[in-house]
Amino acid sequence: MALVLGAVAWPWTPTARASLTTIHGRSMWIWYMARSDGGSVPAIISRAHAAGVVTLIVKSSDGANYWSQFSPALVRELRAGGLHVCAWQYVYGTAPSAEAAAGARAVEAGAQCLIIDAEAEYEGRYSSAATYLRELRRRVGADYPVGLASFPYVDYHPAFPYSVFLGPGGAQFDMPQMYWVEIGRGVDAVFRHTYTDNRIYRRPLYPLGQTYGSPLGADIERFRGLAVRYGSPGISWWDYAWTSAESFWPALAGFYAPVSAAPLGYPVLGPGSSGDDVLWMQEHLAREFPAQRTTGLFGSLTLGILRAFQGRHRLPVTGSTDTGTWRALLRLSPVATSWSASAARASAGARREAFAPQSASLPARHYEIPRVGSDRTAAGRSPAEP
Repeated sequence: MALVLGAVAWPWTPTARASLTTIHGRSMWIWYMARSDGGSVPAIISRAHAAGVVTLIVKSSDGANYWSQFSPALVRELRAGGLHVCAWQYVYGTAPSAEAAAGARAVEAGAQCLIIDAEAEYEGRYSSAATYLRELRRRVGADYPVGLASFPYVDYHPAFPYSVFLGPGGAQFDMPQMYWVEIGRGVDAVFRHTYTDNRIYRRPLYPLGQTYGSPLGADIERFRGLAVRYGSPGISWWDYAWTSAESFWPALAGFYAPVSAAPLGYPVLGPGSSGDDVLWMQEHLAREFPAQRTTGLFGSLTLGILRAFQGRHRLPVTGSTDTGTWRALLRLSPVATSWSASAARASAGARREAFAPQSASLPARHYEIPRVGSDRTAAGRSPAEP
């Protein structure tokens, strides 16, 4: 039996409002409009429809620098052609309020959702992340659909503020960059690792796959099949210009065979563990045990409180996070820390801000994907729009 991911009822109405359903089904990212079918909007619309793509995610800013390519006129033309249009911005954390203003400008231009591409520059920047989100929500509202596209492997990035970006008041959906050719080990391994890490944040997952770097068509089809197997509402692909080879578009548009996959687990945390996943666990423990500190470090205090939590909920008292423990924890609302309470700011090269968890000073264990969305050069020059 063959199925198509993201089958939708046509046509889309150009008056459809911003909604999470905007990114249900298949989406395609665009970094540079001018390099995507030569910037021909009719050609882009035609190719998207042929591939079953219902949403285009177009870059709107780099840092605080707004890109004129994301204009009301572009949005109107794409939507009149039957497509949804979302914006994405690469953010650095050194000017979070200005970055939030740039994101809100794309919303004013007609974006039906906004996706935050935050990567290495945001490691250690808990206060900046909180400031960015507070200012963005002030401008666009609490219910406007916002997503996060970042590193897929949470455990590789102990200082990255996933718990802020995906926590209360943050992004409503998660789009991890699951570039399996770059990461290696195959599509299945990337899915298991990514989903095991990210599912603790309780945001729907929309896997972001790659069509650059000459992936095999069979891997693209398996990526689609696993997305359905694990219940993803939609998928997206990076990037339109790099997918222009005719051999790749049919793999996006065609059918896939349903696949089987092993059940998903949860991160196993215990004494000595560190990182944002530990911090997230601590914020949940603090709901029932106010003495729990949010440090991102699994020490003796956290061990004692976790054992007490397991005993209270009639779970095996192991002192580590098994599946039953995570399920009990995630039924609670986290006690979020007000990281933005401090006005202190990290310098451009600093890893940790003055007001951040202890884990925010930890280096990344590995960078599983290249930095593909930033226009900042190695020399540190200002980003330029196309």
